[in-house]
Amino acid sequence: MDAIIFTKDQFTDLMSKLDTIQSQISIKADPKKETFLDNQEFLLLMKISKRTAQTWRDEGKISFSQVGNKIYYKLSDVEKLLQEHYNKSFKGR
Repeated sequence: MDAIIFTKDQFTDLMSKLDTIQSQISIKADPKKETFLDNQEFLLLMKISKRTAQTWRDEGKISFSQVGNKIYYKLSDVEKLLQEHYNKSFKGR
């Protein structure tokens, strides 16, 4: 069996790189948990009426889930809706 000798700086550098690799692996291993908003939370967040939310659902502007009479929206879908309708400022053009 061969022995490998490191200086203190080399050992510290190696450990730092291993910690970085371990943290990147653990970030990728943790699946993102999706957050759902019920209809009331969506209305309050977007500051819209029930009718506007219904229109957006009917027009396919926002995806939703329905369980019985209850409507739910994925937070990622709300963010996607906002991103799709994002307009850059005219001043910078």
